[in-house]
Amino acid sequence: MKNPHSLIRPLVHNLRAYVPGEQPKTKGLIKLNTNENPYPPSPRVLRAVRAAVDGRLRLYPNPTAERLREKLARLHRCKPENLIVGNGSDELLALAVRGFVEPVGTRSTASQPGKSVVQYFTPSYSLYPVLADVHGAMKNAVPLRADFRLPSVAELRRGQRWNFSAALTLVTTPNAPSGCGYGTRELAALCKSQRGVVVLDEAYVDFADENAMKLALKHPHVLVARTFSKAYSLCFQRVGYFVGHPELIAALHKIRDSYNVNGLGQIAAEATLGDLAYYRANFKKIVATREWLSRELTKLGFRVLPSRTNFVLAKPPLFPAKDWLQQLRCRKILVRWFSPPEVREYLRITIGTPREAMALVEAVRKTLQALESKSGRSSKLRASILTDCASLPALSCRSVQP
Repeated sequence: MKNPHSLIRPLVHNLRAYVPGEQPKTKGLIKLNTNENPYPPSPRVLRAVRAAVDGRLRLYPNPTAERLREKLARLHRCKPENLIVGNGSDELLALAVRGFVEPVGTRSTASQPGKSVVQYFTPSYSLYPVLADVHGAMKNAVPLRADFRLPSVAELRRGQRWNFSAALTLVTTPNAPSGCGYGTRELAALCKSQRGVVVLDEAYVDFADENAMKLALKHPHVLVARTFSKAYSLCFQRVGYFVGHPELIAALHKIRDSYNVNGLGQIAAEATLGDLAYYRANFKKIVATREWLSRELTKLGFRVLPSRTNFVLAKPPLFPAKDWLQQLRCRKILVRWFSPPEVREYLRITIGTPREAMALVEAVRKTLQALESKSGRSSKLRASILTDCASLPALSCRSVQP
């Protein structure tokens, strides 16, 4: 009888899979760990999806998301040929690795080793190294600056670790998990210096001050990745897209799955584009809550990094971030902790509704009060942890559902 273990490729045996944020089974938790939008899709989107639940469910969806691509082309002032839609932007990132990177050991990589390189900064999206490993490619992870800013091209040349001939370079902008925003000018300089394909992964760009879409429409080797998940409340439907040169886009179309985007997802995304004012109002609410939460956590002793996303990266006081993760979970609040050394002292906290933000701040206060009670700390500490919540912006909010 065959041993199943022997049937699996060694590459897969040794693979460290991507670990998503916890999806809780316990009721009543406040979920601030996976960067979901705290506000629901617009009523127009919900109506469109409900209306589509009919006899069409027996039919295949449009294989290229043609109507959605046409609407996105009008939004970004380009042509449908500049766009490919995927099962979330994650599918498209995987397609980029498959389409532009040679696995290690192929004949063409002997003379041009850069053709097998997937390059990215660290810390950044933890899916990138997994995609490289799945494909059998080389990884080149290069540290960001200590403050999580992008190194300049000159700094990258001096450091001699960056590969300007890498087949594929992935840049999360704004960065995750730091939340740091990057300027279009510095991204343009980086793109111009690369000889391979560059993907600017703009999953969180709707919460930032600027975007780099024009770079994808100017440079033939640059792609911009966007998603309907983070800003547009469609995580459940899994819809993302790339914008770039038609030749790169056509190559990805060749290797994508047939009917890769479900029909209800296409309809939801199309309806979303017809109600952008609703979402832009929500972006403002989230940014206002982000700034409030950053101030309140700072008053409580956290070091909160400036953010241009719908989350903050914060270094908690007094005891390790991993222990804070457990303390907050005991108080029914989920946040995210990462083990790599650059970020293990921090928590990544999704921006929820104002009510959820207030609940997080109260949980932090109670944790500090419990610690103070046990250790007999001074009244000065007590004063610092009793900061008033009255400055929370008066925004409409939705209660957390159990």
